[in-house]
Amino acid sequence: QVQLVESGGGSVQAGGSLRLSCVESGYGSSSKCMGWFRQAPGKEREGVANFDTAGGSTFYADSVKGRFIISRDNARKTLYLQMNDLKPEDTAMYYCAVSGPGAYCSPRFAPYEYSYWGQGTQVTVSS
Repeated sequence: QVQLVESGGGSVQAGGSLRLSCVESGYGSSSKCMGWFRQAPGKEREGVANFDTAGGSTFYADSVKGRFIISRDNARKTLYLQMNDLKPEDTAMYYCAVSGPGAYCSPRFAPYEYSYWGQGTQVTVSS
């Protein structure tokens, strides 16, 4: 059974930083797309960044380019999202997600392309 467990959320002031972690277990394939999504109250879930475990390529939403960095530690089976220069509009529940085996990442960030989801971790940025 695939499980994704996020951690690292919290409350920070604008301009601050947080690092989110997502520990993966139960996934047999090493080739997949892993991504971070977020959802603010009253808004649709949106893709933030994704990481192709086969080749290491990444995509970022325009709203976070230059501020967020996605990475993965293969040995620890952990996906990270380093978030710098946080803004109040980054406030949301952040979710880790993984595609089916062999899937490639795309900049579409379509939620239907991801098969498994974590429970989320809350990020709150105050001005």
